[in-house]
Amino acid sequence: MTVDDMLRAKRDTRIITLRMHETVADAVLVMKRENISSVIVKDVCRTEGNTVVGVFSERDVTRAVLEHGANTPKVTLAALLKRAVISCSLADSVETVLRLMVEHQVRHLPVMQEHSLVGVISATDLMRHYLKEEEEALREPVTADMEAGLAALR
Repeated sequence: MTVDDMLRAKRDTRIITLRMHETVADAVLVMKRENISSVIVKDVCRTEGNTVVGVFSERDVTRAVLEHGANTPKVTLAALLKRAVISCSLADSVETVLRLMVEHQVRHLPVMQEHSLVGVISATDLMRHYLKEEEEALREPVTADMEAGLAALR
């Protein structure tokens, strides 16, 4: 299965974005309102249009509080985005996405197609995918070979 397949199967395909100049307070309010744990941060570049510059998550809020204390709500997202953007493409496999998340210790990956943001894959999406695969495997009919194997065990 590819990222494209996963995005087509998702129930909610809205992508919540904020701009770099917005604050931690803005991000937290949006995440609470939308019941999400991260937002994509974009910037407008003259040569590239809307450019993804990062993912801001609940984990980043915690780090910001440690670093900025009571001033955290006023800090801009741009001041906190220090990691390179880790993303995937529509053609990537589920396994590739999982490896990227583990390797970079992230739970949300922007999905990019020709420098454009087309979706977001989360760790929760991966868990749903694997649970669905397990459920389907349990529903598969028992084949003649399986029956013969079971008979041999009896």
